[in-house]
Amino acid sequence: MIDRMDLSNKASVIRKQLGEDSSSPIDIFALVQSLEKVTVVLYPLGQNISGACLHGDDSSVIAVNSGMSLGRQRFSIAHELYHYFYDEDVSSVICHTTIGKGNDNERSADIFASYLLMPQTGLYDKVKKIRGEENRKLVLDDIVGLEQHFGVSRQSMLIRLQEEKQLTAREADTMKTNVISSAAKLGYDVSLYKPTPSDKNKTTLGYYIKLAEDLLASNSVSSGKYEELLLDAFRDDIVYGDDVEMGEKDID
Repeated sequence: MIDRMDLSNKASVIRKQLGEDSSSPIDIFALVQSLEKVTVVLYPLGQNISGACLHGDDSSVIAVNSGMSLGRQRFSIAHELYHYFYDEDVSSVICHTTIGKGNDNERSADIFASYLLMPQTGLYDKVKKIRGEENRKLVLDDIVGLEQHFGVSRQSMLIRLQEEKQLTAREADTMKTNVISSAAKLGYDVSLYKPTPSDKNKTTLGYYIKLAEDLLASNSVSSGKYEELLLDAFRDDIVYGDDVEMGEKDID
């Protein structure tokens, strides 16, 4: 039997461990990159795989399907963090795209991810404020605002609100379509609902890049081998340079 209270507590522990408070939205991409000896790989993994976690003796890899929406990618990272922190005895886990399905461990990872991205206190406070003293029902505009605030997909938000008895299944069904247009009409940036652009959907972040830099600095590899390592990791931006952008340039 899945213990939701335990999973909520686990999510709170990890938020605190990563330097976050108990209620605010988090930048999950930045947080996972701060983990020691963890490499993050973003890659289009097809329609059936959302991500994977691979434990090694000296380091670990978290892979995320960049072909899915940004909101779903954020959820996938949170899901894989459950495997990283709490499945250390399992060498590798490949996760499918459907939320709330699979064995108990996969469903636990989904629930953990939901609590990590949408902590109980933060979600409760936001919903309470929206409902007001008259305790009105949540409408589509409210759902869009909530998913934008916490940076999650429509699917993740609707599932969580149903679990918290804030929406009925029938109410949620009316909010599953026209996801992008419903956000655009309210003036929101719709990148949350779209996959990573094809020219940026393959990249490697975290430990692997730092390790390559350390190997070069210690003369353990040649500059040619260093560049080869980076190109294998889809980091041609480092090899060929990508420093001068609008608002970002070297400081004298």
